[in-house]
Amino acid sequence: MRTRTELPGPLGAAPFTIAAARSAGVPRTRLRQPDIRHISRGLYRPAEWSFELETAARALSAASPGAWISHVTAARLRCQLLPPWLSDSEELHLSKPRVLPEVRRKGIVGHTVLALEGEVETTDGIRISTRPRTWLDLARRLSLSELVCMGDELVRIPRFGLEGRNEPFATIDGLRSMVSRHPNLQGIVRARAALDLMRVGSDSAPETLLRLAMCDAGLPEPELQLQLRPESPASPTADLGYRRRRLAVQYDGGHHLLPAQIFSDRRRDKAFEAAGWTVLVLTKDDLADGFAGATARIKRILRAAYLSPSAAAGFSNPVLRERSADIGTT
Repeated sequence: MRTRTELPGPLGAAPFTIAAARSAGVPRTRLRQPDIRHISRGLYRPAEWSFELETAARALSAASPGAWISHVTAARLRCQLLPPWLSDSEELHLSKPRVLPEVRRKGIVGHTVLALEGEVETTDGIRISTRPRTWLDLARRLSLSELVCMGDELVRIPRFGLEGRNEPFATIDGLRSMVSRHPNLQGIVRARAALDLMRVGSDSAPETLLRLAMCDAGLPEPELQLQLRPESPASPTADLGYRRRRLAVQYDGGHHLLPAQIFSDRRRDKAFEAAGWTVLVLTKDDLADGFAGATARIKRILRAAYLSPSAAAGFSNPVLRERSADIGTT
């Protein structure tokens, strides 16, 4: 009885190409053994291998000269902001230029597209669309608000101490220039509309969705990353709000439940309140109804600030801090 040889090195732990098998001295007859699965043309994997997106994309990229990983797969590999229904997607998307045959691989979503210089790059050995180009490619599939959220993440100013970078992934002008170079791309109308709604300053998808909900409700567009004392770099900051009405709106996500963050948030909000501001703190409960209750409450606060002489004078008696549990509808 012939003993089956173990696959050498990385071939036994992840998908591999037939070229990699040849380089490792693995004959074709070995690839027909039951411990190996044929995925697609020129692609194999160990039978016991559990799906892992990066290794699958790396093997697909290596087996597809001239093509690149794109769309949802590219977004997931770069941890770009995707809506919940796509955030765990195991789809494998591969794009090719028109000069190459269209993608016809089992289990692969193929695209034939025009990509211009600077829209595709090689990162960690994987040929992949850039973050801005991935945003544009997804314009056909995402809703307008989802596309705005993804775009806001690209153009936000990062915090070097937390992220190790101080430059955004893209600028609105840069995205607009890219969009202008692809007038016939599917989804281009939605991409243009998203650009008009994108703003620098949203630190999360809920903050973007809150701003869009406020504007849809007829409220004035709020200022983002609103500093209590603009002249001071260490000033407390509100996610968004209205300086003239002294209204600071905070969206506190899940990480705000940590003890250290709770203490920091209280100190932040008390600084605003001590200066005569109203502080409105929103949570995921407000997100659940599309911020309908929150926008109604904001309208009432602004109306009171406009009509009440004492409030119009600057909220000389700070209003009690409004939390999501106190927010009702009109």
